[in-house]
Amino acid sequence: MAAFCPIPGQGLQVAPDRVPLPAQALGVEDDVGVAVLAGGCFWCTEAVFAALEGVTSVMPGYVGGDAATARYEAVCSGRSGHAEAIRISYQPQKIGFGALLRVFFTVAHDPTQRDRQGHDVGTQYRSAIFPVDARQHAVAAAYIHELDAAGVFAARIATTLEPLAAFYPAEAYHHRYAERHPAQPYVAAVALPKLDKLYDHFEAWARPRPD
Repeated sequence: MAAFCPIPGQGLQVAPDRVPLPAQALGVEDDVGVAVLAGGCFWCTEAVFAALEGVTSVMPGYVGGDAATARYEAVCSGRSGHAEAIRISYQPQKIGFGALLRVFFTVAHDPTQRDRQGHDVGTQYRSAIFPVDARQHAVAAAYIHELDAAGVFAARIATTLEPLAAFYPAEAYHHRYAERHPAQPYVAAVALPKLDKLYDHFEAWARPRPD
């Protein structure tokens, strides 16, 4: 990202209407309203999920390694074990975990790429879901099986389900990066097209787009 990491390609080209909501869903009473997802550059994933109605906050950060290496330069080396991730807080009565997963698999990133997104290569860019409880784990695992069995994508889904030990917030300058720097080349080339796709296909789920 920016000067540290190369600009990726445009990612998955799949019609979101080919990707259904999960057949197995969480009821509002069972949805804890927090999700932790990793799908490449967190500038991009943060921008996509922050635009959804019912999402109250999106925090970029690092998951999968220890506290000593939970800093951007170490994570970007690909040797820390961390993934660039986001922690989403949301109102289940407005948008549920299943809807977040649908956006994750169709708009936010390419779930068929293993340890990369476009030209961003390394385990820090892996596609991963970090369930916060057993219910989320069951829904996510069933959804991946459902999509693979239906052959929705040309390749098998590479998304992993990993235990959530700790979430380390990223440095302050990463927060709301795409919103604050829309003309930055990486943001303009990668993050903003994802937002366009979100509004093209999930406008009913999104907040009104700023002029």
